[in-house]
Amino acid sequence: CISRVRSMQLKARLEAVKHDVVVAADEYEVAAVTAQLHSIVSTDNVGALVTQEEMTKVYTDRMVKKGAPGRPIYDELLASAPHDRCPLCGQRVVSTLDHHLPKTCFPALVVTPINLVPACADCNKLKLDAVPQAAEEVMLHPYFDEVDDARWLYAEVIEKTPAGVRFYVVPHPSWDDVARARVEKHFSVLKLAALYSAQAAQELVSIRYYLSQLHDAGGAGVVREHLQEMAESTAHAHRNAWRTATYDAFAESAWFCNRGFA
Repeated sequence: CISRVRSMQLKARLEAVKHDVVVAADEYEVAAVTAQLHSIVSTDNVGALVTQEEMTKVYTDRMVKKGAPGRPIYDELLASAPHDRCPLCGQRVVSTLDHHLPKTCFPALVVTPINLVPACADCNKLKLDAVPQAAEEVMLHPYFDEVDDARWLYAEVIEKTPAGVRFYVVPHPSWDDVARARVEKHFSVLKLAALYSAQAAQELVSIRYYLSQLHDAGGAGVVREHLQEMAESTAHAHRNAWRTATYDAFAESAWFCNRGFA
């Protein structure tokens, strides 16, 4: 990123903190693996030689800008998101990179790839620049936190006309208190309940006619069987997807299966 810096004085200072940047990246990786990212101390400079503002410009001017020397790395990170979906919400399209630890408080990490997560604009905005003070306050990190090995996202049908779906978190019993708190924080800060409820409402509109046809042909039992099959299919792809929770909730509601969907 700093290969084309024209100011000789600035480039000399940036070159002088290369070691600090590498050390910071190594410390970050160790902390991320051990769920200790909150232990990294925030600062307003790098090596007492480069300011936070100068390091931020390394990112904004020399990595993000089209044609910048670091832009190929930026594009590669953007493209790393599976199916171009934001790994933070699992729903919206990736459009930017999010600094997991904010660049305003951790300038040595502004261009560290493992601190740069492909994200949608909404999730990036909702995360803000909060600095975690405890392990429980660290947002889930897609590169280091595997939380899809156990079911934690659930939903229930709001049995009224029109039907709705409410989403909530039930941490797995095997998780410790820190893991529980982090998943709940992630769900709350990113406002996933509202996002998923909106998606579930659209899903219901798209399947209502087919469910009516099934009910007319075989009653509530046939509707429930279809919904259970859909839940099983979506869970196979992603255990904690909003669709998995939605179809589970639909199938478990006798009211919904008996034409509540209509």
